[in-house]
Amino acid sequence: MTTLLRTFLFAWQFLTAIPLSRSTHDAKPDELAASMSWYPFVGCLLGLLLVAVDRLLAQVFSSSVTSMFVMLVLIGVTRGLHQDGLADMVDGLAGGRTPQARLAIMRDSHIGAIGATGLFLALGLRFAGLTALPVGEHIAFLIGMPVVGRWAMVVGAFHVTYARAEGGLAQPFLAHVSWRHLCIATVTAGVVLMLLLGPWAALCSLFIGAALVRLSTVWFHRMFGGVTGDLLGATNEVAEILFIVIVPAVLFR
Repeated sequence: MTTLLRTFLFAWQFLTAIPLSRSTHDAKPDELAASMSWYPFVGCLLGLLLVAVDRLLAQVFSSSVTSMFVMLVLIGVTRGLHQDGLADMVDGLAGGRTPQARLAIMRDSHIGAIGATGLFLALGLRFAGLTALPVGEHIAFLIGMPVVGRWAMVVGAFHVTYARAEGGLAQPFLAHVSWRHLCIATVTAGVVLMLLLGPWAALCSLFIGAALVRLSTVWFHRMFGGVTGDLLGATNEVAEILFIVIVPAVLFR
């Protein structure tokens, strides 16, 4: 199996619950990091799935019901990983006074009241953004949303410190992701967004998105002592929501 195919499979298996290969392929740390180059491409494939669901169900249901099903499909296909990360982050911020205490709370598999509230608000904003998308622009934003979210995780993983001293699932990604991986992911995301929204909107989305993600990594280091997989998941969730809420308002006001 070629290296490109292996790294794509690792990206797909990590980001989705849909199996593409029945074989178990033990990934090396550098291969896990290289798989992040594929993240925006996997996001594009997920976006195409969302478009198919949206176009099919829109023939039968109202826009609000269709948007709800689109959300359910995305959460189901991705195993709710990013929603879980967001809820854990909010719980950690609400209950911990030190980085170590926040990390300990995030490791707890139970969701707290504040985390549940944060997750509810995030899902509500996502639903509102989807239902308010301009007429005729659903395809562009349904594809662009998961592309931007997964690209944001690559930006958030570059040149950062892993927060847990004992290591964890995301450590190999963070330790080996390089400029090359980041550039490939950025070019992929940029090409997709340019085709969907035009060059100016694509450039602005990437520039502002990169600035916000890097500012968030500085904040993560201050509040948690670094970055974890949960925090990258939360980054994806926030990036997707901001993309479908803010970009349409700016482009189509």
